[in-house]
Amino acid sequence: MRSCDKVPVIIKRLKKEYSGAPLTALAFSTPFDLLVATILSAQTTDVQVNKVTPGLFRKYSGVDAFAAARPEQIARDINSVNFFNNKAKSIRNAAVMLRDRFDGAVPRTMEELVTLPGVARKTANIVLSSGYGINEGIAVDTHVKRLSFLLGLSKHTDPVKIEQDLMRIVPQKEWGNFSHLLIYHGRAVCQARRPDHAACVLADICPSRKT
Repeated sequence: MRSCDKVPVIIKRLKKEYSGAPLTALAFSTPFDLLVATILSAQTTDVQVNKVTPGLFRKYSGVDAFAAARPEQIARDINSVNFFNNKAKSIRNAAVMLRDRFDGAVPRTMEELVTLPGVARKTANIVLSSGYGINEGIAVDTHVKRLSFLLGLSKHTDPVKIEQDLMRIVPQKEWGNFSHLLIYHGRAVCQARRPDHAACVLADICPSRKT
């Protein structure tokens, strides 16, 4: 089956399998909350991030509060996540830039978002899709990278090239959904160390099933 023919099947089956799942596992109320949570989630589980952010957002109520805080102060409040010192600096500096250059609002374009400290395409895609409902690209994390290869949707290992491959075959209206569906499936069934082929709703169209 060609990749372009396989994608609608993948979307239909995974939407049915994860019909009750939210668009993102990160808990947030505003686009800025989502930006902070997504920066925190790099090499840290969403579960751990969701343990940290409620207290964090109570203490720092918005862009101005984060911009006024010292990085070392924020670092103490997020020290249960990986690379908390670097993330604290990114969050504080991003807040300063949002306050000074964007009137305190999280931008709605990829070009502007990636100018923020700690924000690359993956983070920007998540903020645009889940925060604003804007599909400018497809967020490629480790799960999306792995499943795209296993399903025969991309032969590349570079996230940017994988995203380009996926954008060519996935309908734009599904770009945000597609990333989250692969992430949920990667966590629940197609795990890196032990994929559960017997429980996989994509087994019959997955080339890796035969290996």
